[in-house]
Amino acid sequence: MPHTPFSALIFDFDGTLSRLTIDFDRLRRKITALVEPFLGEEPEPSPLPVLEWIDELAAEIREFDEDLSKEFHTRGRLVIQATELDAAREAELFPFTRPMLFRLREDGVKTGVLTRNSTAAVKAVFPDITACCDVFMAREDAPRVKPHPDHALALLKRLGVAPASALLVGDHPIDVETARRAGTGAAAVVSGHARREELAAAAPDFLADDCPRLLDQLRADGALPSAEARHT
Repeated sequence: MPHTPFSALIFDFDGTLSRLTIDFDRLRRKITALVEPFLGEEPEPSPLPVLEWIDELAAEIREFDEDLSKEFHTRGRLVIQATELDAAREAELFPFTRPMLFRLREDGVKTGVLTRNSTAAVKAVFPDITACCDVFMAREDAPRVKPHPDHALALLKRLGVAPASALLVGDHPIDVETARRAGTGAAAVVSGHARREELAAAAPDFLADDCPRLLDQLRADGALPSAEARHT
């Protein structure tokens, strides 16, 4: 079905533009070991992502000690950042990432990268990221990160693009949720840890194996400039 062309594409980073190397199960074990002395017992397992889980645990500690809550929250964030930096040493960009971003720029499509990761970890893998996309926003750049819509909306404001004219691309159901809450189109790629069935259940507008195949699909649907249009 023909689609109105998108003015901007917003990409997640880990698993979308680079190989995902963070061991989230190991990270959760580290946080469990860290918080146990603060709580006096092992915490209950949580379905929340790690950042939100740390916030929840800090709130639980705050009920009996404000200072301990702040200490745990700071130390928990440091554990996350150290884990991200360790993973970044093993990570690498997908070979298509830079050429794809430059091609989109040539086609007049604005691009952004939106990540819950830290700036330091992303730039360890992609040091020239700000030269390759129009706007890059890590978790330090917004008070509330995705899936909260403010993260994506802040990036769109900097791009100067309305949500309905943008497509958010990611490898996790959180990215689809972010797109829905921010009012953008939603695309999922099966290049991270999430299974195709898990992504399909999130009901994205587009689903592809990876970003190059997604862009082929978008061009075929008229949602991006085609190669023919580019040379006319």
